[in-house]
Amino acid sequence: MKKTTHSLATLAGIIGFALLVAGCGALPDKPARATLYDFGPGLATTAPAAAPAPGAAALPTLALAEFESNSRIDGTQILYRLGYADANELRPYGQSRWSQPPAQLLRQRLRDTLAERRTVLGPEESATIARSKGEVPDTLRISLDEFSHYFDSASSSVGLVRLRATLIRGMTGGDRVLGQKTFTVRRPAPSADAPGGVKALAAASDAAVAEVVQWVGQLQQQRQ
Repeated sequence: MKKTTHSLATLAGIIGFALLVAGCGALPDKPARATLYDFGPGLATTAPAAAPAPGAAALPTLALAEFESNSRIDGTQILYRLGYADANELRPYGQSRWSQPPAQLLRQRLRDTLAERRTVLGPEESATIARSKGEVPDTLRISLDEFSHYFDSASSSVGLVRLRATLIRGMTGGDRVLGQKTFTVRRPAPSADAPGGVKALAAASDAAVAEVVQWVGQLQQQRQ
């Protein structure tokens, strides 16, 4: 009797262990962590700004407003469009994300580039200067309207960036628009996937920033 009881206990233990192992195997895997991307450290991505000539006047202080962006690109998803199928549909890459919304990444890159040749203020800093010194710097406003990995075909794609820049001068009688321009930049993607789209969008962003910086400088010179 004791032998039978011992055998049953042993059998029950084996079955219990087997069920435990099976249960562990049935547990869901840890969710895959999304790969995060940004524009890189900003080294050797754009041509270095030319050093100002000795005695040349410094470029005027500029206020850079917070970027506005289309609600479709406010998040951190990396988006693409299949232009050859349905260009109106924005699709997200599943396991790839920007570290910040594209508008924030682009604003930081623009501020860094502008700051190579001039003082760049945020909205609060600009307001403080205006109250304390009575000086109102020109304000640059940017609206980011498109930021996607665009596929012209299954084998050909680009990083597509479109933004609208507005330069505003504060006057005694009210603000005056010095100029407004839309910039559309495309740069080829090295591969038809999220990493390729990221590289293309980073390159297109750097090119757009360079164009905006040049435009602002020329416009301020004309309006002096």
